[in-house]
Amino acid sequence: MTTTHQFDHEATTDLAFAALASGPTAPGVVRINPTTWSAGFGYDQGQLRAFPARLLTVAGQGSVNERGELLHEGDVVAQLSLSMANAETVLAAAGMDLSDVVRLVVYSVDVDATLAAYGAIVERLALVGATPPATLLGVTRLAIPGMAVEIELTAAS
Repeated sequence: MTTTHQFDHEATTDLAFAALASGPTAPGVVRINPTTWSAGFGYDQGQLRAFPARLLTVAGQGSVNERGELLHEGDVVAQLSLSMANAETVLAAAGMDLSDVVRLVVYSVDVDATLAAYGAIVERLALVGATPPATLLGVTRLAIPGMAVEIELTAAS
């Protein structure tokens, strides 16, 4: 049985446009968007920044607890939310937040399901006006069986 998931473009467009209209993600950021199609997904096609003083590379964050045990198997929205929360924990430990993210990569074993649940990412980014360049990449498997998504990011301040 094949299940088709549709990205709810209208549901996330208002949040994404609010984030795009809210000004720079961080001081000195120039948003580069030669076309507007990426706004519905809540990210910029490019961002021009002055050379940062600090650069943080964050390894893939999944839907795991403090012991590395997978949570929310079969629930892509919950996995995206917890993966983002785990990424935010790493950012906070470095004295940063989502507004410092300069690159976001989402690895997914089911791209259609991830697109349908993508609002979980857009909502968190919109809260701080962040629209980092982003890539959604379909993969055949992630490190932990049952893991549907993993989020990797780079931050700079």
